[in-house]
Amino acid sequence: MLSVNDLSCHRGERRLFSGVGFQLKAGTCLYLEGDNGVGKTSLLRQVSGLLPVSVGQISWCGKPIADNEFFRKQLIYLGHNLAMKDDLSAMENLQIDAAIAGQAVDPDKVLSALKSLGLKGREHLPIRVLSQGQKRRAALARLLTRQASLWILDEPVVALDVPAQAAVGRVLKAHLEKGGMVLFTSHQPLPMAIPSASITSYRLQG
Repeated sequence: MLSVNDLSCHRGERRLFSGVGFQLKAGTCLYLEGDNGVGKTSLLRQVSGLLPVSVGQISWCGKPIADNEFFRKQLIYLGHNLAMKDDLSAMENLQIDAAIAGQAVDPDKVLSALKSLGLKGREHLPIRVLSQGQKRRAALARLLTRQASLWILDEPVVALDVPAQAAVGRVLKAHLEKGGMVLFTSHQPLPMAIPSASITSYRLQG
């Protein structure tokens, strides 16, 4: 459903990568590998529609992602910037996130999502008082409160302890089993007990 063909990216006069191509189908996960500075984050942002594409094509269900409202509704992107307001609670941030996406979310569902990621008792605290790992858990909880087929995740388990990493692994596993798709990059292996046939890797080279 997601197709990337002959994609290139430049930063100023420097070429980060070129000729990138892959496909991602329902129920599959693509692990994007590569050395630091090779452009992994830039590629994820291009595929998410956050960076312009000058060379190559990215399509969703056969249609370019540019100005594709259907694609945007099917996407959750989680990058290094967690996109959460410090003065609001995790609960409030997730409710606002769903509202911006045009989706209604039951408060009980939000509480359940935060509990499953180890934030029980911290749901109503301002984000600014949480640890870095707790902030990331709160941001990852949107995977459970939003409805989207494609998850694009940049270092999703950074700053997380082992139990939290395992919880994220279970969330990703359940998403793939329902026919969802995951594109991610990580310096740490993700603990996902899913068939190896569901995971492929693509090494990005400059």
